[in-house]
Amino acid sequence: MENYNFDEIVNRRGTNCVKWDVENEDGIIPMWVADMDFPAAPAIRKAVEARAKHGVYGYTIVPDSYYRAITSWFKRRHGWTIDKEWIIYTTGVIPAISAAIKALTMPGEQVLIQTPVYNCFFSSIKNQGCQILENPLKRNGNSYVVDWDDFERKCADEKTTVFLLCNPHNPSGRVWTKAELARMNEICLRHRVAVVSDEIHCELVMPGNKFTPFAAVNEDCKTNGVTLNSPTKNFNIAGLQIANIVCANPVWRRRIDRAINIFEVCDVNPFGPVALEAAYNDSENWMDELNEYLFANYQLLCDTFAKELPQYEVMRLEGTYLVWVDVRPSGLSSDEVAEKLLKEGKVQVNSGTMYGQTTGEGYVRINIACPRATLIEGLKRMVNVLK
Repeated sequence: MENYNFDEIVNRRGTNCVKWDVENEDGIIPMWVADMDFPAAPAIRKAVEARAKHGVYGYTIVPDSYYRAITSWFKRRHGWTIDKEWIIYTTGVIPAISAAIKALTMPGEQVLIQTPVYNCFFSSIKNQGCQILENPLKRNGNSYVVDWDDFERKCADEKTTVFLLCNPHNPSGRVWTKAELARMNEICLRHRVAVVSDEIHCELVMPGNKFTPFAAVNEDCKTNGVTLNSPTKNFNIAGLQIANIVCANPVWRRRIDRAINIFEVCDVNPFGPVALEAAYNDSENWMDELNEYLFANYQLLCDTFAKELPQYEVMRLEGTYLVWVDVRPSGLSSDEVAEKLLKEGKVQVNSGTMYGQTTGEGYVRINIACPRATLIEGLKRMVNVLK
């Protein structure tokens, strides 16, 4: 394996960076929005630089090599065989979520989600005129499990037509097992509920855990599922805006493609496709080393909390780089903890209520995808404020 320098500190201030420039105050360590502070893999940077040197950035055709990169990656990495015809490209997973909901629901119908969950799920559902139906996850020690009785009851509601799955789950850190995914689909099929699976964090998996694409579980999951994936979170190229919808069901795929065109997110920029190809063709070692580095960061956070803030329980991180922490012993609300950390410690985290007003209350989400020196300083500030 090569050795990549994830300890390198890159100054992102002054680059119109959402993570670092949205708070117009020096000295704040941002550990909130889900992007990483690591430079993209060398192969990606080289490919983007080569495309940039051409000097003309017109309308872009997505070539066959793009589809080959996707199908090859998921086959060798996850054992998932994808036909080129199943793939619809678009600008991002959030537009893809909205398009899938638009295609598979009627206004007024219910979309089931497992809270606490990624905040854009709420807005995407509402924007399509649908109702949000929550299947709250249950705390099980330092992790979460599905409340299966509630899940079936919610799917059985005749107004529920889509289950919007988060796999791996943000912010709980769960990587759903093959058995769990199969059980979800069995219940959904029983009640004629389609599954839309957001798998944007699929490569960010900690040692000892295995990611399974929903559509790769079995034939029923393939035909009852719509998968949304992208290299953007995994390879830290969110600004290049490229994502894919994978749907084996031809009727659904035609409707989703129509929705993509209605929303006018059917064209991509010249850099997204070349970055995707470089990620999937030439950056696998980088991804493996990144996951090792992120896991070491997670262990550092756990050790720090165990030693300095033992009353605050850290949830087990199976996937993503987003750590979910129980701050209820502070006696403060999630919003108050986040505000206190920002004002007194100059460290910015996400309040748990972003991910569900009830299920997220009492928690904060911490982004650990940063050089270790940055993490150490951020943790030091958290300890000083919360201790």
